[in-house]
Amino acid sequence: MTAHTTLFLARHGETVWHAENRYAGISDVALNDRGREQAAQLASWAMGSELDAVWASPLGRARATAAPAATALGLPITVDAGLIEVGFGMAEGRTLAELPPDRVAAFRADPVGSAFPGADDPRAAAGRGVEALRRIAAQHPGARVLVVTHNTLLRLVLCELLGIPLSCYRRVFPQVRNGATTEIRLDGADAALIAYNTPLPSAGEQVEGDRGRPRL
Repeated sequence: MTAHTTLFLARHGETVWHAENRYAGISDVALNDRGREQAAQLASWAMGSELDAVWASPLGRARATAAPAATALGLPITVDAGLIEVGFGMAEGRTLAELPPDRVAAFRADPVGSAFPGADDPRAAAGRGVEALRRIAAQHPGARVLVVTHNTLLRLVLCELLGIPLSCYRRVFPQVRNGATTEIRLDGADAALIAYNTPLPSAGEQVEGDRGRPRL
């Protein structure tokens, strides 16, 4: 029997767009100063977490978040295109307040069936995200792996793995903090959620700053 693989799914650090609560999606927006601090915090956490591998989305903000951890551990970053964020079409680079109210209302009621015009199909994104995590687990049986990915993809993947309707992802998982880790275990077709949205050590200021912020 193959041992389960433990994956630590980390949302990338903050960017200027995320600080303003703008949808970044597949736009390649760089980390800001706070995001770089969060990447350094992730590296400090990684040094004490007995990790065997580091994977990341191809977007620069994810790779830049993973880089300090990979350097600290003496490991390469393996990039998987399946970990890239969901594209948000007309919402890319905009806040909800800047979008047509009718579109926003429909999206809030059903973010999967009423995705923004031009956006990726959330169902397809969930599928390719899960496939990416299963590829990672297959390559690292019994290991502990850091996977740096994105807010919406992470929530969709959790819903898909745990049998939660995808349309509920914003309600069931309302927030993923930048730099926070979510621990899951994959064992063949089985998946288990061990910890969700865990702040990193010395991240108290980050958590305070997220309170009251509008949710994407």
